[in-house]
Amino acid sequence: MREDFEMPVRARIPVDIDTPDKIAYGLTARQLAILAVAAVLGYGLYTLLAAVLPTPVAAGILIPPAGAAIALSIGRRDGIGLDAWLWAALRHRRQPRLHTAPDLQPATAITDDGVLDTGTHAVALVACTTVNIGLRTADEQAALIAGYGRWLNSLSTPVQIVVSTRRVDLSRQAQRVSDTAETITDPGLAALARDYADFLDDLAAHRDPLWRTVTVAHPAAGEPAARTAQARRQAEHTAATLATLGAGTAVLDAGAALAVLTCAVDAYTPADTGWPRALPDQPVTAGGPA
Repeated sequence: MREDFEMPVRARIPVDIDTPDKIAYGLTARQLAILAVAAVLGYGLYTLLAAVLPTPVAAGILIPPAGAAIALSIGRRDGIGLDAWLWAALRHRRQPRLHTAPDLQPATAITDDGVLDTGTHAVALVACTTVNIGLRTADEQAALIAGYGRWLNSLSTPVQIVVSTRRVDLSRQAQRVSDTAETITDPGLAALARDYADFLDDLAAHRDPLWRTVTVAHPAAGEPAARTAQARRQAEHTAATLATLGAGTAVLDAGAALAVLTCAVDAYTPADTGWPRALPDQPVTAGGPA
């Protein structure tokens, strides 16, 4: 009887995914360009100095510039190359010290199908749940990672994946359950509903429950009509693809997109984004007789 042992999935991922590729001798194209320019200038300067000075003296004069060029090419400061750091410092010195912050609006309009108009881009939002990969077998993990990789490779434009955690106010949910319990005719079910409402009140009073949300934003540029359709189409593709991995997905409509946007820009907004909200250009009316 042969036993099959599943090998764990291992993938080597660099800490900085934006690290440039090494071209030759463990150096990037930027580093090679700096060293090449320094070598050409150093050779020209050495040729001029060797004509009027002894060779050891000419070589000694070139040692400090050569060391500076090497430090500039391979040195790093604050996580970036030394040349980029010095260029940023130079630009910072030349810029004014005071700036007037522009009045930025996250969105100028929201279409009926939930596409946000930022003025230059159209953004469609996809809400999705997380997938527990730690409890899967190695083959299942490999299949999930492969499916996620296929989704990433299918993207033709950048996307933004927003993972946020907010506090959940269970007192309002407890109040809704308590109000519903008053309408239940069966005494046993009504008692269970009241016990559940008390349980939620106890959680709200003695615990700090959190709610994690995952939102995928699909921006699209171009003409207004074309970019709106493109953003919506890409969002539907993402929702369908991630749903095959076992995640619950939904392309947000206008009300849900407005609720998510409101919670994103206001940290004190209640985390319950499920209740319907009217769009800015829609009148709010009360039901019932006038």
